Amino acid sequence: MKLSCSLLAALLVSLVSLASAADGLIAVKSPRSATDTMNRFEELAKQRGLIVFARIDHAAGAAKVGKTLRPTEVLIFGNPKGGTPFMECAQSVGIDLPMKALVWEDASTQVWLGFNDPAFMAQRHGVAQCPVVENLHKVLSGLAEATVAP
Repeated sequence: MKLSCSLLAALLVSLVSLASAADGLIAVKSPRSATDTMNRFEELAKQRGLIVFARIDHAAGAAKVGKTLRPTEVLIFGNPKGGTPFMECAQSVGIDLPMKALVWEDASTQVWLGFNDPAFMAQRHGVAQCPVVENLHKVLSGLAEATVAP
């Protein structure tokens, strides 16, 4: 019976890991503070010709209602050169655009930079073969890597 319980526990852990990997969020560790990570991401995005539409500080919002939240910020950004071809594949992709980057500090003070995987978004909207997806992934991954580089 012990073997069966151990096997069941291992299976459950595997399923939870698969669900986490399949949620469409790509996250990378940052060696910087949350503010420095977001500042760097925003600056690099602008340097690469992306339009920054908004920067939302969720921790500041929480403070306004008497709550505390570890550092958590979202940057909303994009470029019609990438977004328009994506929406040509499926206009419903517009609900997920412009792109967003999330920077947060977890309970152990590790800072993370996350973004939605364009391939996951394309699958969500039934256009997994949309030709712009690979390029969008390269742009976002490159931006994230440059942000967290030493």
